[in-house]
Amino acid sequence: MTRPAFELDLAFDPAPSILHADADSKTEHTRLSASEDWLKELTAWLQTMRTLQPPACPASVRQARGFSLGLQLTDDATIADLNGRWRNKQESTDVLSFAALDDAPPLIEAPCLELGDIIVSVPTARKQASDHGHDLLWELRWLVSHGFLHLLGWDHPNEALLSAMLRCQEQLLGKSGKVLGQREGSSDATSELTTAP
Repeated sequence: MTRPAFELDLAFDPAPSILHADADSKTEHTRLSASEDWLKELTAWLQTMRTLQPPACPASVRQARGFSLGLQLTDDATIADLNGRWRNKQESTDVLSFAALDDAPPLIEAPCLELGDIIVSVPTARKQASDHGHDLLWELRWLVSHGFLHLLGWDHPNEALLSAMLRCQEQLLGKSGKVLGQREGSSDATSELTTAP
């Protein structure tokens, strides 16, 4: 991968240490507790998305020289509280994203662009991973990629847009080969990314 033409500042809030105990591998433990791999992956995803035209990637994102975003790995109680306060849904969920780009259109030439925050429930991710027959790391990456696309303005109010978003997630996760989708069959990750959120 070539060096990106931008910097990414990742504010990472690791999973509570009690959630590390069930990690199946050193890689899972690292993803739950440290930011380095997330920073590399999010940078690669940003680099990929910046090659797409609006509306798949906003013009401000394509042109910014720096980005900041937050990633928090948490428990069901914390995400349920946030879901209740911000979405008026009194229940736990797998991932929440709070897009800063939704609040006000950013200046296209701003040197640093705040993308927003992604919050993932590790216990819910672990249950979903088990239900779908893959490991926790894959599920965490799936959920973070979903939240990441929301930060870039993607949404899924209907089946067609949901399918496009899921395909894009699969392609981000499997840029170097094939990846089995969480809710769909296999997808050729080398095909062209969808260009409309």
